[in-house]
Amino acid sequence: MRNFHNIIIAFLLLGQMVCAQVGNDCVSAVPICSNTPVNGGTSGYGNDDFNGASRSGCLEQTTSGAIESNSAWYRFRTSASGQLGFNIGHDPAEDWDFALYQSDDCGNLGEPIRCNFFDNSDMRSYTGVGEDPSGAVSVNYEDWLDVGPGEDYYLLVNNFSSTNSGFSIQFSGDIWVTNPYDALDCSIISNLLGPPVAACEGDTIVLDATTTGAMGYNWYVDNGSGFQPISGANNPTYSVTTGALYRVEVLNSGSNIISDVQVAFTPSPLAAPIADDVLCHEEGMIYDLQAKDVEVLGTQDPNLMTVSYHSSQADALAGLYPLDKQYQKTAGSETIYVRLSSLQNSNCFDASQYFELNAIENPVLTINTNIPICDNGPMVTIGETMPNPSYTYMWSTGETTPTIDVNQEGSYTLTATTTAAGLSCNTVRTVRVYVSASPRITDILIDEPQLNNTVTVVTDVVGEFEYRIDDGAFQSSNVFSDVLPGAHSVTMRDLYGCGVVTEQIVVVGFMKHFSPNGDGVNESWHVEELSSLNSPVVTIYDRYGKLLIQLTANSSGWDGNFGGVAMPATDYWFKLSYVNQEGVRTYAKYIQNHFSLRR
Repeated sequence: MRNFHNIIIAFLLLGQMVCAQVGNDCVSAVPICSNTPVNGGTSGYGNDDFNGASRSGCLEQTTSGAIESNSAWYRFRTSASGQLGFNIGHDPAEDWDFALYQSDDCGNLGEPIRCNFFDNSDMRSYTGVGEDPSGAVSVNYEDWLDVGPGEDYYLLVNNFSSTNSGFSIQFSGDIWVTNPYDALDCSIISNLLGPPVAACEGDTIVLDATTTGAMGYNWYVDNGSGFQPISGANNPTYSVTTGALYRVEVLNSGSNIISDVQVAFTPSPLAAPIADDVLCHEEGMIYDLQAKDVEVLGTQDPNLMTVSYHSSQADALAGLYPLDKQYQKTAGSETIYVRLSSLQNSNCFDASQYFELNAIENPVLTINTNIPICDNGPMVTIGETMPNPSYTYMWSTGETTPTIDVNQEGSYTLTATTTAAGLSCNTVRTVRVYVSASPRITDILIDEPQLNNTVTVVTDVVGEFEYRIDDGAFQSSNVFSDVLPGAHSVTMRDLYGCGVVTEQIVVVGFMKHFSPNGDGVNESWHVEELSSLNSPVVTIYDRYGKLLIQLTANSSGWDGNFGGVAMPATDYWFKLSYVNQEGVRTYAKYIQNHFSLRR
């Protein structure tokens, strides 16, 4: 719910003692303003201000034959701009409806701009405009009003219940933040004793009837059975501590002045002591402040009170900047200040209580949770390498050191514990130790002959490896581009030192088929880029392994003949050997060593 200041325009009624209709009809509507409490009670159907109409807005004719039913009329005038709402508080067992008209003439009310007639089957304590002060989402509430200065309104309150415990009216909205003392215009009220007075139990209200030239003063009180004189009350002022309707009679040489004023007292809340709370902090944790409401309220009725929490005593006293009830708590200790306010009069509150909320930060662990080991390799150290001396450590193996040495794969769980304010907070991490496989080259793919060849290393081993060609830098990719023709070494190694493997390759090119048929195209077969190798020799065989010819770097190629006889069209095989850097003749691997002769 939004943080709106609630200005009390009404208190809970004076029980059943208020039995007369507050406003008989629209023309005698009771004026209310910024500091005016309204205590309403209705009796009887009242006059028909709608001239027999069947409905006005959402309100329809009742069993009285008129729209009004046990009705009360009020009027008010705005003197500022902003968002305005009001709460009509009543006994939850009763059903109260309302209609609000923007008009300054009872003879020309028009249609209501806000109206609500829902029965109170949900047993709500409020109906009105804006938001239910209890925080409930209720069909008994209409949208906020956006008002400007100088706007006149009439409010009709109807009672459809068989019982009448009275009601209160409390204004709310942003307008009370910007204009806390003059949101409503009090010039519409003309009364010697001023507007009705809202106070808190324990307050003393001084009624002042001082009048120039007065010859004397008589004070009276009406507690529900008519005005009775107050013995010994003959001064210009009179102090009251109980709610009632008060009257002063000012005696002078002309006609006497009689003025009435209503004074209502709201019970003052008393916040109960709240226990401190200690908890373990987790990142992004939410603390439910609302759970503390029960402690704050004690035995007081939660339907009559509202609890808010603040970060400073000054904010609690002023009722400003309440903390979100779903409070995002950071690590560390802080003081939370409590304000318990009456829903009927937010000026009646207790901000004397507070409690300490301490969120102990869970231990911080910086361990690596995935650790490789080499098969049959040495021990590895796992765990917290930067231990905190205030923590205790416990491994699933039973060891109590921040780190342990292991040489077997598996899962190892470390629990770090810190203790403060009698509470132990834990952080648990599981380290997975796995065997890192030794590298193995299963194939090397070499592109067709071109100036810039691509070499791809193929492996059937799952692991974390890096690669390089010749004496170049290691890379994570197994693909090498722009590889020049010639002999090369390809190296594959495990990132964690669990093995290295190197293969010698030759990057050359050859035709997959040739056709010595005299057309001048592909008349001979040869291996390209042989000159990039040291003492290369190409030996060609038929399918039975018979040596047909040997080619060197200076050979022009094979013309498809053997001993002057044309060989048949079929597949033939070859081997390529060369002298490596160690001076040893070796056969090139990873070369597709067959081709086709076509006639």
